[in-house]
Amino acid sequence: MRPFIVPGLLAVFSVVIIYLALQLKLSPPMIVGHSMQPRSFPIFLMVINLILIGILVWQVKQNPPDPIKLEGVTTWVSISMFAAFYLLTTYADFFIAIAVVMFVLCYSWGERRIHVAGLVSVVTPLSLFLLFDEVLKIRFPRGLITNWYYG
Repeated sequence: MRPFIVPGLLAVFSVVIIYLALQLKLSPPMIVGHSMQPRSFPIFLMVINLILIGILVWQVKQNPPDPIKLEGVTTWVSISMFAAFYLLTTYADFFIAIAVVMFVLCYSWGERRIHVAGLVSVVTPLSLFLLFDEVLKIRFPRGLITNWYYG
């Protein structure tokens, strides 16, 4: 019974999303034309999700999983980085958060060369910033670094 808790919760979530999507009003043909109605896409995704859940349940019945061992320090560091990312994004800057979290994750996942972890944690947010700001012309929310850059 225990291996079916997560698929069951996912199935309930999918059914709720389908129900909510069916509550959306239909758009007039003049606006939509020959394309999909706004509610069609979430319903389509959740039907695919339900099919995949069915496949998962079938696979679990065929090969029951081994008991799960207690997770190591790496898992708990990774989980704590979600909270750290939120706090750093909210109170400092999005790019500072990406850099700090990427550095800690690189190190905790086994990269012992500090210069490689540092390079990854600097190049990635810089590349993201240049892609979105310069190429796609999408401005980021204000923070310590973005306030300095945007003026």
